Amino acid sequence: MKKFLASLFAAAAFASPVLAEDKVKTWRSFDSLGCMMLRECKEDVVELTTWSELGPEYGIAAEELDAIIAALKKVGATIYLADERYFAFRMRGVYDVRFNNIFLNKFYLDQPTKMIQVIRHEGWHTAQDCMAGTLENTFTALIFPEEDVPDWIRRGAERTYAKNVLPFEAEAMWAMYIEDKTKEALEVCAGPKKMWEYYSPTPLTGEWLEQEGFIKKKS
Repeated sequence: MKKFLASLFAAAAFASPVLAEDKVKTWRSFDSLGCMMLRECKEDVVELTTWSELGPEYGIAAEELDAIIAALKKVGATIYLADERYFAFRMRGVYDVRFNNIFLNKFYLDQPTKMIQVIRHEGWHTAQDCMAGTLENTFTALIFPEEDVPDWIRRGAERTYAKNVLPFEAEAMWAMYIEDKTKEALEVCAGPKKMWEYYSPTPLTGEWLEQEGFIKKKS
């Protein structure tokens, strides 16, 4: 089960010590990232409430972005714009499964196409969190069977991510290239239906949901 249902400390594990902002030893490192994710560092970390705060270039996806922001807010997740000093090298964004926060690196805002993809990618991790039963736990589940992810996406993910998170990251990479895919998943998460009532769970996701009491065991 752990092979397919990951506790997303892959993102959160960077925050090993609890660091107050004045005690960050190294900026642009996992120390500063951890401080931000733990919400100990809040200076220059601002909640995103509308697409327009990203800049006029983001109007190309205005409706999609506002729908993502609204759905995140409805499920109790928050998306933040943060100064580059908090992020590790070349990191554009991160989702924290413990506190359900997405953080975007402001340094890359002059790359709207790429950052729209980052928002979709990190938003998809929120949807995977929802698929694991509730955002109140620290587990995440695949929404689609692994074989549904296109081969070219999976090959790209294999070059970037560790094996233990590969299926989840490949799925999120797939979502970042498809307009409205993340928006739809988050709106399902925020709606009256459960994720597994809209998306047919994979066998192992179904087993997890049964084990945790989210769905009834088949007789």
